[in-house]
Amino acid sequence: MEKEKILVVDDEGRMRKLVKDFLTREGYEVAEAADGEAALDAFYREKDFALVILDVMMPKRNGFEVCREIRETSKIPIIMLTARGEESDELNGFDLGVDEYISKPFSPKILVARVGAILRRSGAGHREGEKLSAGGITVDKTAHIVTVDENVVELSFKEFELLVYFMENAGIALSREKILNNVWNYDYFGDARTIDTHVKKLRAKIGEKGEYIRTIWGMGYKFEVNE
Repeated sequence: MEKEKILVVDDEGRMRKLVKDFLTREGYEVAEAADGEAALDAFYREKDFALVILDVMMPKRNGFEVCREIRETSKIPIIMLTARGEESDELNGFDLGVDEYISKPFSPKILVARVGAILRRSGAGHREGEKLSAGGITVDKTAHIVTVDENVVELSFKEFELLVYFMENAGIALSREKILNNVWNYDYFGDARTIDTHVKKLRAKIGEKGEYIRTIWGMGYKFEVNE
């Protein structure tokens, strides 16, 4: 079985080596980049990465700029690292389509676990042709494609996972905590704004169907199709 390849981008050589050693030990192939420009060069040159681990503070092009450019052409999962721990940075990253956000210092074992969880969930080829359909929205979990009234809609990895979770739990009021635990995994230390940011973007992308995602004030959300 071919190894999944991960691009690790950080201007600290010690940090790159630490992350690479842990990932390599788990069977991943790892490529490195020391700045934003080198990261984009590698991304465009090799084109077969399964996931990108991206530091925020870097020379030449920072992590946000790199993420923004990658998201113009790719839905590849992105984990962003930061030493600042600022909420505004985290929300900015999610607005750009970051899938996970980890603050330094972090446990390499936790990072590897997050990588594994994301790749398992994005590896749709392991599923057997699962499709969801409701109110003109169709989700092909195998091909990772969403259509609204037969028009393909481009969603980020986390937006896709969120929509799947809503549709699989149609008619059920879901608390923000439950959504975090199921879509972001139990070890994600985020808050409600993470979910609200993604819901806002998801609603905008699916247009008038966005009204199916109803806000349950003081609790969370419920996906319900108007018959």
